[in-house]
Amino acid sequence: LPLLPLKVVSIDRATLVKWAQREAQTRPSSARLALRHFKAFWNWCTEQKGLRDIVDQEAIKSKRLQEAVGRQMPRTDYLQRDQLTTWFENVQQIQNPIINAYLQCLLLTGARREELARLRWEDVNFQWKGITIRDKVDGSRSIPLTRYIEQVIQSLPRRNKWVFSSPSSESGRLINPAKAHTQVCRAAGLKVSLHGLRRSFKSLTEWLEVPVGVVAQIMGHKPNATAEKHYTIRPLDLLRVHPENIEKWILDQGGVKFNSRNELERLRIVGG
Repeated sequence: LPLLPLKVVSIDRATLVKWAQREAQTRPSSARLALRHFKAFWNWCTEQKGLRDIVDQEAIKSKRLQEAVGRQMPRTDYLQRDQLTTWFENVQQIQNPIINAYLQCLLLTGARREELARLRWEDVNFQWKGITIRDKVDGSRSIPLTRYIEQVIQSLPRRNKWVFSSPSSESGRLINPAKAHTQVCRAAGLKVSLHGLRRSFKSLTEWLEVPVGVVAQIMGHKPNATAEKHYTIRPLDLLRVHPENIEKWILDQGGVKFNSRNELERLRIVGG
């Protein structure tokens, strides 16, 4: 029972519950997402002069509707310290240098997947060693360009404005690296999503006792404490020491050896 062919006047609570129950049988996550989008559309309809008198405003308020699609359980997938060597070994075997670099940078920066995928060459300042990330929360944030990430990025081809470019993509940039990462995890015997790499960054910093406010600033999380919101300002120079230490520790735990000078030969991994 697809909803698209139906007239809005014919959509009621029973219709939505029946649709939700059917969709949730085969794709519960997609059903939950579709329901959120439909609710936003339905609320818009109730505000329109020509529609609000003909739509059933109570249709989306059914408890049975939410029960039909279920609730999303919070994901807890992340890389543990002892899994880093295996993960790096398999990632660096990826023949596509763009995906290879993207996955490593995703872990080492703690950025959101789309934030990093939309990174442009103009966002990377090789002179002052900084990266401007287009943040979904505040518009943009600046993080230090650490030595390993700098080498990885500089080794990439400059096809267009995107750092993680793709000649086969209509947009010119990397769109769906999840498939490659799934293959990596399968080969490594791991179960970690792309967002799990962001979660891994946060979890791994616990080993180093990095200040919570520093990690939040790097990852683009809103500060919680009043002092962090209004009184603590960390310029790149002050912030740099922490990402450098985090990067070095993760690479050491992963058995990754690299030349810290500006040589752009292919980086290799040495199992520990």
